[in-house]
Formats: sequence, C-alpha cells, structure tokens
Amino acid sequence: MSRIGKQIITVPAGVTVNVADGNVVTVKGPKGELTQAFHPNMIIKLDGAVLTVARPNDEHLFKSLHGLTRTLLNNMVVGVEKGYVKELDIVGVGYKAEKKGTQLVMSLGYSHPVVMDEIPGITIEVPAPNKVRVLGIDKQVVGQFAAEVRGKRPPEPYKGKGVRYTGEVVRLKAGKAGGKK
Repeated sequence: MSRIGKQIITVPAGVTVNVADGNVVTVKGPKGELTQAFHPNMIIKLDGAVLTVARPNDEHLFKSLHGLTRTLLNNMVVGVEKGYVKELDIVGVGYKAEKKGTQLVMSLGYSHPVVMDEIPGITIEVPAPNKVRVLGIDKQVVGQFAAEVRGKRPPEPYKGKGVRYTGEVVRLKAGKAGGKK
C-alpha cells in the first residue's frame, strides 16, 4: 500500500470538491477554481469532508498512480484555500527587478532588460528591487514560472551572482589558485 496514497485529504470549510464522470475533479475555494482529469481507473471518493484515493488492483501502473493522484488532489485543495508562493532573490551589483503593468522587467547584467509577461493563473509581486514573489493557486504553474525566471540568469558558482530561490544555498567554488612561480 502506498504510504502517501492511503492518507486521507480533509477538505476544509469553504472548499468544495466535485468528482465527475471519468475522474474529472473540480475544486472550488476562496482563491479560485481548479479542474483536472485523473486516470479513469483510480477510485476517488468524497465522503462528507474527507477525500480518499484507492487503486483497483496492485498492478505496477496503479501503484505508481496511487500516491501521485493523492498528492495532486491535495495540492489542488491547498491551492484554492491558501495558494502557493515562490520567492526569488536577485543577487549581483546592478541586478534588479521591477514590475511594469503585468510585466516583470529585470536587469541581469545583459545588454538588454529581460522582460517576462504574467501568465494566466499567476501574479508577480516585487516587494524590493532584489526580491520577486510568484503567487498562484496551481502549484505546478507557480513552480514552472519561478523556474523560468531563475533560468534567465541562474546563480554562477564563483561569485554567486544571479537569480536564486529564497533559502537556496549556492556552493561557491574557489577561484584561481596561486600565482606564477
């Protein structure tokens, strides 16, 4: 039995879950609404405020889908209730970010500013010139967008300059060793 798959999901007050034909699950909450289709053979049951996931048999495919389905459902419930946030730090002299309308404009040491548009489902905040916050209800979309922002200038290993997640530890390499003999 999957250790994660067998755990129940408690649906909080203010969140409604609807399981339709073909395992299409819709979760509505104070922050918004998410819909996702799951494998049709997985057994998703809603009993009052408790959501459970079961598998039809112990085939390898269903064993692997058991924990995944439960985790994705839990992410949907948490997302519409609380939302998800990814915070990024911009480190480097002259590196900064600002928000212009719905665009994130970053100066990352290139000859041109790096411009990224907000995508549907996320919100960008810039509380300080060297901080960026990506907010949304879908964990996958928030994480993907934050990874794309980080990918514009990943932290380099010698000085640590670049865009990194808040709390990310960048291991710095030693520079050139010694001089001429």
